[in-house]
Amino acid sequence: MSPLRRQIRQTLTIARRDFTATVFTPIFLIFLFAPAIMGSLSVLGGVSAASVTQGSSDKARLVAMLPAASAKALRSADAQLRPLVRGDAAPPPLALHPSVENAQIVSRAMLDAPGADVNAVLYGTLAEPRVVFSAGNRDDARYLATVSRQAALIERAGADAPTARMEPVRTAAPKRGDRNAASFLAVFGIFFLTLFLSGQVVGTMAEERNNKVIEILAASVPLESVFLGKLLGMYGVALLFVAFWGTVLSQVGALLPGDFGADLAHLRPAIGMVPFALLFAAYFTTAFLLLGSVFLGVGAQAGTMREVQMLSLPITIIQVAMFGLASSAVSHPGTLLATAAEFFPLSSPFAMAGRAASGAQWWPHLAALAWQLLWVAVFITIGARLFRRGVLQSGSAKPAWRRIFARG
Repeated sequence: MSPLRRQIRQTLTIARRDFTATVFTPIFLIFLFAPAIMGSLSVLGGVSAASVTQGSSDKARLVAMLPAASAKALRSADAQLRPLVRGDAAPPPLALHPSVENAQIVSRAMLDAPGADVNAVLYGTLAEPRVVFSAGNRDDARYLATVSRQAALIERAGADAPTARMEPVRTAAPKRGDRNAASFLAVFGIFFLTLFLSGQVVGTMAEERNNKVIEILAASVPLESVFLGKLLGMYGVALLFVAFWGTVLSQVGALLPGDFGADLAHLRPAIGMVPFALLFAAYFTTAFLLLGSVFLGVGAQAGTMREVQMLSLPITIIQVAMFGLASSAVSHPGTLLATAAEFFPLSSPFAMAGRAASGAQWWPHLAALAWQLLWVAVFITIGARLFRRGVLQSGSAKPAWRRIFARG
């Protein structure tokens, strides 16, 4: 058996060993369902926070005191404008009251009445509307003013204004805004996956250092094969995680509302959906291997789990910094910042994934993948040498350049 074939076989053996040791444990189920657990806690917190303010927001209302002839136009204007404001910014319900004498005094009394929860009051006529509002409800007052203007236009026309028929059209080429949104989603997707998955690589050697297993492996297998094998084993775990949740989300996607699904359909990458999916998978692979190789080399220097935990913060800072750099790069394509993000090894997968969504050229991606894999080999080699020299104490006591000059 040739040395290269033997080394490949040893690497795959280490990878299979770490993969089975990680997957076939009860702890892996907790790790696999961690997104569901975190999502459930987030939803529970959101529901709890919403329930605190729901009572007061449900009671809040806007009041309009207008003549009966103008009330119909005002209600029609409110029905036209209210769908344009959604979510938390949506105005309170509008209540119509008959016009009364001394409307200014009555409107102020409505605002001051305890338990009434009236945010703003419109009175007068549509030709000369007046709006009073309590402190902190200026947006609701502006909404009432806009509704009164629209109602005046409707009343002047003598009938409700015609409503345009809206028809969505699927364009052939993605728009610039859609490409930018797809680029950011690509960067965020790789960042989220690597942040959640690559951190587990840090502690893969701490336990084996404590029980002396790593010394047995280093005596029979080259350390470079041990590092690469462990990295590939953790990558297999990451693929299993992504495949599981990808299948779940693909089924949940069928339950999304029609408008939301149509909005996602517009986020088409410029290079094409199938090529983009392949490039996204390739860049996720290189991002995981790059960050994993760095974290494996750094984590191999930690002897206890406490030291591993101390390394978690700088690891997270590095990942967030790479995400910020890549996000800025996709927002300013073609600039020096974008070139630096695409060239720097740790941010290159993020930035190039965003570039795949905004550009249709293939050759930069082939060059970037080769560049990133080269740095994976460099990081693994450096990590293995540092581990051999600093932990196993089996390296030379002098650096290579000193040994060369000593021989001369």
